Amino acid sequence: MNENIRAEKQARSTRSDIYDWIQCIVMAIVICVLFFSFVVRLVDVVGGSMYPTLEDGDKILVSNLFYKPKQGDIIVFRKDEYREEPLVKRIIAVEGQTVDIDFELGIVYVDGEALDEPYIAEPTNDPEDFYGPVVVPEGCIFVMGDNRNASTDSRTTAIGFVDERCIMGKVYFTVFPLNNWGDTTAEAGTGYLKTGIPSGSRATGPGPGG
Repeated sequence: MNENIRAEKQARSTRSDIYDWIQCIVMAIVICVLFFSFVVRLVDVVGGSMYPTLEDGDKILVSNLFYKPKQGDIIVFRKDEYREEPLVKRIIAVEGQTVDIDFELGIVYVDGEALDEPYIAEPTNDPEDFYGPVVVPEGCIFVMGDNRNASTDSRTTAIGFVDERCIMGKVYFTVFPLNNWGDTTAEAGTGYLKTGIPSGSRATGPGPGG
């Protein structure tokens, strides 16, 4: 009789342990889904407009948690009137700043100061549709790709100034391939992206690098 009682108690204890483990696993899955849906996104870069900072096939980590746009950041943003998929570029100037470009010398000026840009592939010689100087409107940013002469960006009327509300997040890390692994907070680019998580965040840039 006592053996039956002990066996029944042990069975109940085992069932309770299994239930607790299942709860923990489900909770962990829910947390992961929420984390990768609302806190960070893992995306693939497709194209070369952010070369050499980001290369075709790179996997990057993007987050918009407590993010405020800052000059020099690499971001993913939407420009639906140009393209349905998100784009990735570098912030050159934020609201209230003045942008001008000397295309003969390939130098970008913000508020009259020449930018030190060790991250670009080559000097900025392609004017696209740009006629400066221009002042970035309130609530907007001015963006360019690091591969300056193979990037469609704020120099064009197709992209122009980007509304801050269209920013999906900042690029923080290149996680793959391993030889490109590292912090990207001082570097960036545009090509087109396709997301791993969530599936609805595919991003593309025009042509070979956007």
